[in-house]
Amino acid sequence: MKLTCNREKLLSAFQTVQSVAPSRSPKPILQNVKLEVGDAGATLSATDLEIGVRRQFEIDNVDAGGSAVLPVARLGSILRESSDEMITLEADSGGTLIKGQRSEFRLPGANPDEFPQVAEFSAEKYHELPARLLRELVRRTVFATDAESSRYALGGVLIELTADAITAVGTDGRRLATMTGPANSVGGHETGENTTIVPAKAMTLIERSLADTDVEARLAARGNDLLMHCENVTVFTRLVEGRFPKWREVFPRRDSALEMDIAIGPFHHAVRQAAILTSDDSRGVDFRFAAGTLTLSSRAPEAGESRIELPVPYDGPDVSIKLDPRFLNDFLRVLDPEKSVKVEIQDSESAVVCTTDDNYRYVIMPLAGER
Repeated sequence: MKLTCNREKLLSAFQTVQSVAPSRSPKPILQNVKLEVGDAGATLSATDLEIGVRRQFEIDNVDAGGSAVLPVARLGSILRESSDEMITLEADSGGTLIKGQRSEFRLPGANPDEFPQVAEFSAEKYHELPARLLRELVRRTVFATDAESSRYALGGVLIELTADAITAVGTDGRRLATMTGPANSVGGHETGENTTIVPAKAMTLIERSLADTDVEARLAARGNDLLMHCENVTVFTRLVEGRFPKWREVFPRRDSALEMDIAIGPFHHAVRQAAILTSDDSRGVDFRFAAGTLTLSSRAPEAGESRIELPVPYDGPDVSIKLDPRFLNDFLRVLDPEKSVKVEIQDSESAVVCTTDDNYRYVIMPLAGER
């Protein structure tokens, strides 16, 4: 195998796949990326056997096709530290030679045939949706998952695909985030409820792989795994075992909820201020809603006290509720600070529900036992 390519293009492809390769593994071959070169171009792939990614990139000249296995850490350092515009890679049974204008590196070789095959996207049944929408669905839900939970289903994002829509849901049992958007089913592709749970690591990889454009992305759920393809990237992931909680039941049914629209930017700023004087032992912030004003106050014996006022369009009875500011920060930072969010409250013991105008909803349970 011998090829010449633009270093920046190779580096961009490498940065997409590198996070999948494990830093330690009982199978040393997995600590590498595989480079395949053919008439159609070049592809880098990586896998930890649970998640895999393929990333195609352009090459300027191919003298000989073939494949090579390259160590992740060394290849990454070479590509980042090089200042060459173009580099040449030449691989044989003894290893791979990487040459720039004034630099040369020889990396040890491994048998490319021993590298596990990463699935390509060949599904006939799938959903199509804009990459920008899929990226936003992931960004607005994956933060609410719980990777450390003994309930494995909470360590992933639930994906529900119907004839004309996609819904993503993430929860750790104390808060829940969900967003719905339009998606087109091809070949009758649909999923059942509470079973298509994608690991948080795979969802983060999907988000990073997608451009913020309206180019079409494809999703195919196939029993125990899921494939995502968009332009030059394909991501494969096994699904999380177990059933997701009945998340729709988390949203409270209310007849007399108190609602208000709050500007996101000032709200987020006030929450960040109130969180300054909290601690692990006193992490709660009191949110007191009164006529025209939201007052946020916190107190930690070892840190001090804070009190922040925020004008809000509220004209109901006084209501106080204690919330974890981290959960509000996670939610508000994925929103447009120039827009507003509808906040729905009931009393000090009921969940707070936040809703945006693009089908995004967030539920936060109040803290109990802190005073």
